[in-house]
Amino acid sequence: MGVTGPIRVVVAKPGLDGHDRGAKVIARALRDAGMEVIYTGLHQTPEQIVDTAIQEDADAIGLSILSGAHNTLFAKVLELLKERDAEDIKVFGGGIIPEADIPPLKEKGVAEIFTPGATTASIVDWVNANIRQSADA
Repeated sequence: MGVTGPIRVVVAKPGLDGHDRGAKVIARALRDAGMEVIYTGLHQTPEQIVDTAIQEDADAIGLSILSGAHNTLFAKVLELLKERDAEDIKVFGGGIIPEADIPPLKEKGVAEIFTPGATTASIVDWVNANIRQSADA
């Protein structure tokens, strides 16, 4: 079943990280590009994020992580999506993530990682190309 209407993206700040400016910038860029964005706010648990994504019928979850807990938090979100039979919800993210950690995250199922310096246009383009494509397939 393909996407009907705009792409729906949950933008979330998991864990104890209290800095959300980047997440808000991405949320606005996605919204300005015509997507429906649900911003969950700070200090969300992986369970809250997955619950929101399922309840909102999201196509994707964008995680912003600056705390250094990216390996644990991405893995937990992916595990919960699998448990809830919601693996069709793509997970992407960004933040302070060392280059060496990106390949293992992608092997676990993270669709894309954006590091500091990624432009909002490149993120919007990636979401449009990859979320629509996979949802329409």
